[in-house]
Order: sequence, then C-alpha cells, then structure tokens
Amino acid sequence: MTATDPRPLTTVRQFPPGFLWGAATAAYQIEGAAAEDGRTPSIWDTFSHTPGKVFEGHTGDVAIDHYHRFRDDVRMMADLGLSAYRFSVSWPRVQPTGRGPAVQKGLDFYRRLVDELLAAGIEPVATLYHWDLPQELETAGGWPERATAERFGAYAALVGEALGDRITRWTTLNEPWCTAFLGYGSGVHAPGRTDPVAALRAAHHLNLGHGLAAQALRSAHPAQAKVSISLNLHEIRPLTSSAEDREAARRIDAVGNRVFLGPLLDGAYPEDLLADTAALTDWAFVRDGDTATIGRPLDSLGINYYTPTVVSAVTEGMAKPQDDGHGASEHSPWPGADDVAFHRAPGEPTAMGWAVDPNGLYELLTRVSARYPDLPLLITENGAAYEDEVGADGTVHDPDRIAYVHGHLAAVHRAVADGADVRGYFLWSLMDNFEWAYGYAKRFGAVHVDYTSLARTPKSSAHWYARVARSNELVDPAES
Repeated sequence: MTATDPRPLTTVRQFPPGFLWGAATAAYQIEGAAAEDGRTPSIWDTFSHTPGKVFEGHTGDVAIDHYHRFRDDVRMMADLGLSAYRFSVSWPRVQPTGRGPAVQKGLDFYRRLVDELLAAGIEPVATLYHWDLPQELETAGGWPERATAERFGAYAALVGEALGDRITRWTTLNEPWCTAFLGYGSGVHAPGRTDPVAALRAAHHLNLGHGLAAQALRSAHPAQAKVSISLNLHEIRPLTSSAEDREAARRIDAVGNRVFLGPLLDGAYPEDLLADTAALTDWAFVRDGDTATIGRPLDSLGINYYTPTVVSAVTEGMAKPQDDGHGASEHSPWPGADDVAFHRAPGEPTAMGWAVDPNGLYELLTRVSARYPDLPLLITENGAAYEDEVGADGTVHDPDRIAYVHGHLAAVHRAVADGADVRGYFLWSLMDNFEWAYGYAKRFGAVHVDYTSLARTPKSSAHWYARVARSNELVDPAES
C-alpha cells in the first residue's frame, strides 16, 4: 500500500503519509547508572530510597541499564520498524545541581544516543523533563518556587545548544499535572509533599518553565526547533446527567485540563478555576507577563491517554478517598474539588485497574481538535500494563495489549478521518521498566525485560506493532 493508493482512508485504515510511528520511555525509568559520570540524585532517587514510598523498595538505581545498552536498544527499535523514539533527558545527569554549566559526559551520552538513532533512520523526539528534578532544586523549594522555572529555562538553553543541531522535535514537559498534583498535592509521586497551595503554585511555575524553555530552544536553533508539551488530558465524564454531577465534571476539567490549556492556548487561567480555588490562594504568584511567556505558539500538542475519568458529586455516606486512578492517598490531588467523587469507568480493566475505553481517546482528540483546529496533535503516550508471562519457549504472548493498542489506533484513525490533525503515535512503553511508585510490579512494555539478566525479548505486541509501523496501516490483530 502506498501513499497514493486510491482506496479511501476510512476503508483501508491507512494513516496519513509521514505519520510518525514511535515508542516512548523516560530517563529515570530506564537509564540506571544513577551515580555515574557526574549524575547526582533527583527527587525520584530520594523518593524511591525512602521506605514505604515505592513498591517493595524498588529504585531506579539500575533500572534496565539503558545507559550502557543503548546501542543494542536502538538496533532493536530499528528491527521493530520505529520511525521515531521519544526519550527524556535526565536533568541531574546534564546539570547535576540544576545550576551552572553542563556536565559534558552527561551531554555526550545523549549525543551518542541521538547519533545512533539518526544512523538507524529513527527520528529523536526529546523531552526535557520527565519528573526527575535535581534534588538540590527541590531542597531549595522545588516547583512551587519561581526560581525553579527560571532554572528550567537555563537548563533548556544548555540542552538546546548542545543537541539542537541533531534534534528538531522537543517536548518541554511531560504530564505537568502529575508533577504538580501527585508530587505536591497527594504525595504519591516525588517529592511526596501534600500541600494543595504548593500544588497550584507548582502548576503555574511548570507552565512558566515551559514558556521559558520554549524560548530558549528556539533561540538556540531558531530555524529548526519544533516545540511541544505533553499533557495527560483527562477525558472527563459525569456519572449521571444531573446538574450536580455535571458540576463535578466541570471542576475536574478546570483543575485537570484547563489549568494548563488555559494559559498555554487561551491566554489566561480560567475564571472558574480561580473561583474554585479562591479559598486556597489568590494566585498572586502569577505575575504580569507570565501568561504571555507561557502562551507562545506551540508547533504541536502532545496528548497522553490511558482511560477516561468518571466523576460525580459526593453523596451522603460515600467513602473517601475515592479511586481517581492515580494511587491511593488520604490527600487529594484535586485542589478546589473536595466535593467530587471518582468512579471506575466501565470496561475490562488492565493490570493497573484502568478501564479499556478507546472511544475516550476519540472523544478527546476530536474535542481538542475542534477547540484548537490549527494545532497539530501527537499521541505521545498510550498503552497498557498486563500480567505478561514468558512461555516455555522463551516467547511472550500478550494478546490483551495487542487488542488495547489496536482499539486505540482505530480510535485515532477515526479521529483523523473526522478531521483531527494527528501526526503520530508513540506507544507507552518501548520496554518494561521502573513504573514510578509501582516499582517493577507493572509491565507496560512492548519488549519484555528480565529484571535479573536485563535481557530484552520483544513480545507479540512488538512484532504486531512493527507490522503497523512498516505498513502505515492498521493491521488486524488476527494477523499478529
């Protein structure tokens, strides 16, 4: 099948010419080498070494040793037909204290990685921040402090100047909602703080850091830098059509989605968000000129999606905390929405307990596309964890993951056919890895990793996805 095939897109399920087929990872989850070549602790090093914070005390000290095995990993990506690879740069590997000059050994690792990718015909897509804040900056106050946003802009300049001749696609932040509200609100992510005001301050300074980083990247290589941000936008559904449940959905939309979309794309924080959180803060930390810095035009918007969010108003006798899908905590990650209850969405659950609902991705893409029609979209994370087992013959068959990805790719295809400008899809994740507070207990990878030998074994889903990537067409799962 070629780009000029006359059959209609909706019939053959072919994706647009040039569609990016990728997979994604994050530095702390895969690199290991936690104390090599000048790297110092990040907040996730500190958090994972704190008893009781991560499943069975797992850490990313070794992770899956990508730092030493990256050449083999890139060869594996090429064998799987990937046209793009989304990875993150470890801030404490490049700038250990979050201040001052870069460590050249740290930058050299990413130079070698990117050169290897380019030689294999794989486009590098670099994320500057996937949650590994240098611990020294957290000790000084972390993301709730404006200085961290300024430090992030300076770090972006260092990386952009060093790698911008090789990399054109940049993501400033991955899922700033998780950084702000799980890290500083509920405390289930690093640094483990539980302060709703700090969470709101962190959200603003992450937004500001994005704007400063975008400016730095474009200044370093103005002719070629394409800047994006990846948001885990919540596909929010009220449990019923009652006014109370619809109001609950509005509140979660404000603090889950529009706290970022507002300043990024609409030029201001939404008035209802400010009203919802007025009892907590007057938002005086937002200074004149901040929203102009934040709202510089994006070249694309990254969207991460796994499952929908179902909410209702709290009713009498309802137990708390409710399951919002982000880990149990007595502290809410939703400031200004204490009167909202969360419910499991219908559908077969993954190993994370998240309902499989591809239609949620279709609805999210079409809604964002209708609201921002001139903004290209990328699916920068989508995937599922399952209880994968290695067979007696050494193979790993994961039909549930194939079904999950097939269903979600069908949803992406339908959104494209209905006018959404989606330019690519990145599977989460390339390989099994350290899954944050779940440690090594949850496997999202298309490639199985033996955590003792660190041997990599592509699962059935990897081979199926390779066929999709090479054909640029949605392949029937029965052909896997």
